[in-house]
Amino acid sequence: MKLDFWQVTDDPIEKVVALIAKRTLAAGERVLVVAAAPEQRAAISRALWEGGADSFLANGEAGSPGADRQPILLADEPVAANGASHLILADGTFREAEGFARTFLLFPPDRAAEARAAWRAQDGRGIERAYFAQENGRWERKG
Repeated sequence: MKLDFWQVTDDPIEKVVALIAKRTLAAGERVLVVAAAPEQRAAISRALWEGGADSFLANGEAGSPGADRQPILLADEPVAANGASHLILADGTFREAEGFARTFLLFPPDRAAEARAAWRAQDGRGIERAYFAQENGRWERKG
């Protein structure tokens, strides 16, 4: 399993979710996006749908009809009813989750201490980790 930590400083979380989701779908994989707050999930959904006619990203909410067919599923917990292989933790809160090939933890600078604790908690577990930060509008791998 891969676990990526993305410290978001320049862009809204919704934009970062769309970036990751677009790349993941292009690789033929499905995505589960987790955020506890319904308002945040709604904002992410709007950003995914409003990407433009050529780039909108179809998505739906867990528990709604057809959730299992959604390429991008939004939920408040890491349960992939759509069979997603990739998990985006969009609200900055790390959650243990099994069965995902890759997990992305998106967090703002004020949640960095929590992200560091989650990073350290993975020591010795055989999980491939990476840390990314935004610099001058670009994503740079830092560790």
